[in-house]
Amino acid sequence: MNKDVILQELKFRAVRSGGAGGQHVNKVSTKVELTLNLPISKAFNESEKERLYKNLKKRLTSENKLLVHCDDSRSQHKNREIAEDRLLNLIEEALKVPKKRKKTSPSRASVEKRLKAKKAIAKKKSSRKKPEDE
Repeated sequence: MNKDVILQELKFRAVRSGGAGGQHVNKVSTKVELTLNLPISKAFNESEKERLYKNLKKRLTSENKLLVHCDDSRSQHKNREIAEDRLLNLIEEALKVPKKRKKTSPSRASVEKRLKAKKAIAKKKSSRKKPEDE
């Protein structure tokens, strides 16, 4: 993953932010939308692209473009910085390879504890039985 190439490939779009805000919000485009076209991106190799498709499938558009938007700040410049950080963090998390789980056997103490509890329950249940007459 090459961050500089990713930042160069981003498509930037400023749109009007929704919500409350009066007249100001209706005339200033502060919301930022960043789009990264994954299929034609040169920042990732094929295995990285496959991992991104798999891990980010709910965030991709129908053309496999990754879309991130931000309208947290009143400044378009600040929103762009926040959106770029979000996009890079999202990609980093999606590219992480999960560690394989090592099989472990239960400790001797945990086995003994389990068997002791099992015997206690068996004893409790056996004490509920009617006594047998001989």
